[in-house]
Amino acid sequence: MASFLYRLGRFSFRHRFAVALVWVALLAVASVAKSAAEPPAPSSFSMPGTEAQRAVDLLKKRFPGTDAENATARVVFQAPAGHKVTERAYRARITRTVVALRHSSPHVVSVADPFAAGTVSGDRTVAYAPVAYDARAVALSPRTKETLVHTVDEARTGGLTVEVGGSAVPVAQEGSGVEVLGMAVAAALLVITFGSLVAAGLPLITAVLGVGIGVMVIGALAGPLDLGDTTSTLALMLGLAVGIDYALFIVTRYRAELAEGRDREEAAGRATATAGSAVVFAGLTVVIALAGLSVVGIPVLTKMGLAAAGTVVLAVVVALTLVPALLAMAGRRIVGRRARKKPAHTASPKHTAGGRWARFVLRRPVAVMVVAVVGLGALALPAASLELGVPDEGAMAAGTTQRKAYDLLSQGFGPGINGPLTVVVDARGSADPKDAAREFRARAGHLDGVAAVGPAAFNKAHDTAVVTVVPGTKPGSAATEDLVRTLRDSGADLRRTTGARTLVTGLTGMKVDFSHKINGALLPYLGVTVGLAFLLLTLVFRSVLVPLKAAVGFLLSIGASLGALVAVFQWGWLADLLGVGQTGPIMSTMPIFMVGIVFGLAMDYEVFLVTRMREAYSAGQAPREAIVTGFRHGGRVVTAAALIMTAVFGSFVASSDQSVKMIGFGLAVAVLLDAFVVRMTIVPAVLTLLGRAAWWLPERLSRVLPDTDVEGTARRGAAAG
Repeated sequence: MASFLYRLGRFSFRHRFAVALVWVALLAVASVAKSAAEPPAPSSFSMPGTEAQRAVDLLKKRFPGTDAENATARVVFQAPAGHKVTERAYRARITRTVVALRHSSPHVVSVADPFAAGTVSGDRTVAYAPVAYDARAVALSPRTKETLVHTVDEARTGGLTVEVGGSAVPVAQEGSGVEVLGMAVAAALLVITFGSLVAAGLPLITAVLGVGIGVMVIGALAGPLDLGDTTSTLALMLGLAVGIDYALFIVTRYRAELAEGRDREEAAGRATATAGSAVVFAGLTVVIALAGLSVVGIPVLTKMGLAAAGTVVLAVVVALTLVPALLAMAGRRIVGRRARKKPAHTASPKHTAGGRWARFVLRRPVAVMVVAVVGLGALALPAASLELGVPDEGAMAAGTTQRKAYDLLSQGFGPGINGPLTVVVDARGSADPKDAAREFRARAGHLDGVAAVGPAAFNKAHDTAVVTVVPGTKPGSAATEDLVRTLRDSGADLRRTTGARTLVTGLTGMKVDFSHKINGALLPYLGVTVGLAFLLLTLVFRSVLVPLKAAVGFLLSIGASLGALVAVFQWGWLADLLGVGQTGPIMSTMPIFMVGIVFGLAMDYEVFLVTRMREAYSAGQAPREAIVTGFRHGGRVVTAAALIMTAVFGSFVASSDQSVKMIGFGLAVAVLLDAFVVRMTIVPAVLTLLGRAAWWLPERLSRVLPDTDVEGTARRGAAAG
C-alpha cells in the first residue's frame, strides 16, 4: 500500500492544478445536484419489531387518513394568582383564542375548547387547548408556525399567562456563535502547532471542501433515500473532525521530510506513503464504527451511520490527493519564516516535549499506568448508575415557551400529562368490541401509577379503539416505564377474557421502546465495532497485543466519559457551572454515538502515534527508543488534533439546548481522556512493559495475514537497491 500511496502523492504533487480543479468541479456538481433535487418528503421514524411500531402500523390500517406523526400543539392558559380560568373575563379570552387558533391555518384539523373537552385543572387555575394538524411538523410552513406563536402572544392580556408546546412550535435557532468560537480556537491551535498561517489554513480548507461535497451529496439524496436533517448534521460534525485530523497528519509528516533535506516532491510522496497509510487505516476504523450502527436495527440510525461513513471515506480521499496538491502550491510557505531561514537539511530536534514525556513514562511505566487506570476507573464509577431516556420539552431551556408550557401542565394536571400513553385496543377478535374497550378502561384505571384513563374512541368499523392513559409520573421516569410494561403484561389477561389485544404506543411508548432497543444493541454494537477494528489493527501493526491494548484503552476512556456524563447531567455535579437546567436520564443515543464518534477519533490517534513507533522499530531501533521516536515525531500533532476536537466539541457546552450541551460535553471529555490519558500515557507505559513482545505475531497468523507495509519498508528497500 505504501508504494501505491507514494506514487499517488507524487502524482498529485506534480498535477497540482488538475487535481485541485477536479475537486472544485466535484463541489460545483454536488452543489448543483443539491439545488436541483426535490425537497425531501417528511421522513418517517420507525422501529421495526417493537410493540409501539406495530401499534402505529395498525392505526394506519384501521384509522385510514390519520397519521400518528402529524403535528400537534397544546396551548396552555394560567390565570393570575388568586383567580380562576373559569372567571368570565378569562373564559372569554380563552374562547376567543380557541376560535383564532381554528382559523390560524388551513392545516388545523381541530382545536378542543378546554371547557367543553374538560381540560381544566381541578383547582381551575390551568387549562389547555389541544391543536391537531393534518401534516407533519416538518411539512408545516414557517408562516403556519409563526401564526401559532403570534396567536399565543395575542392572548397574553389581562394578566393571563399563555404558553404553547408541541411539535408544531418552531424551535428557536441559537445565534450565540459558540460553534464559531470552537473553530477559532481550532485555527489558533493549528497556527501554534505549525508556526505558519499557510500550514494552519490547509487542513481547514481541505476539511471544509471535503465535508461540503459530502453534505451536498447527502442533501441531493435526501429525497430518494429518506434521509433526515440529523444525517447531514452528523456527517458535517464527523467530516470536519476527521478531515482536519487527516490533513494535519500528512502536513506534519511532509514538514518533517522537508526538515530531513528531501526535495518537495519526494517529501510529498513519502508523507502520503507513511502518514497516508495511517490515514487510510484510521479512516477504515471510523467507517467500521459508523457502519456498525446498522446493528441497532433502527433504519434512521443505519442511514445516518452509512451517510457519515461515506463522508469519512471522502475525507480520506481528499487527504490523499488534494493535500499533496495544495502542498505543492504552498511551496516553502508551508513552514514558518524561522524554519525557512534554516539550511535545507536540518535534522529533526532530538529533544521535543513529546520525547521528554515518553522518556518520563519509560522511567516509571508501572506507576504511570496504575495512576492512569485508577483515575479512569474512579471516573467510570458513576456510570454504574446510568439511566437512559429520550429528552422531551422538559429538557429545553427554562426561558422557552415549550418549557414553560410543560411546567404549567405538570403544575396543573400532574407530570404524567406531558407523556400520555396511547393504547390501541384491537377488538376485531372480540365478540363485543365495546365491552372489551370498557373492560380495558376499568382494569387500567385500577393500576398503580395511572392518573387518568380517557374515553375509548372507535374507528368507523367499530372493531378498534384508541384509549389515552395518563401516568401519574413524568415521561422518561423509571415509574412510567414500569407502567408501560404493566399495561403490556395486563393485555394477556384481557385477551383471554375478551379476545381483544392491546398495544401501547404514543410518543412516550415509542420513547420507551427506543431506549430499550438502543440498550439491547449497545453490547452487540461494541462487540462488532471493537472486534472488526481489532482485526484491522492486527493487520496494520502485525501484532496481537497492540490492538488488544488499543481496544481495552478505549473501553476505559468511554467508561470514564459516561461516568462524567452521569455525574453532571444525572446527579447534578457542576450543574450550575455548566448551565445544566434540569437533571435526569442520559439521552438514549449518547452511549452509541459516543462509541462511534470517539472510537473513530481514538483510533486516529492510536494509528498515527503507534505506526511511527512501528516504523522506527522496523528500521532497527530498540523497542524503548522506538517509543520515544514515535512521541518525538507524533506527540505534538496528536496533542494538537485532540485539543482541536476538544475545543470544537466543548464549544457546544455553551448551548442552551440540554441535548446539544450533553453531546458537546460527552464528546469533549471522551476525546480529552482518550488522547491524553490513554494514548499519551497508558499506551507508552504498556508498550514499555511489553518490550519486543508488543510486536509479537504468531507465525501461523503471520503467514496468513497480508503485509500492508504501512511503514513503507518495501518502498525504502527498493529505493536503496
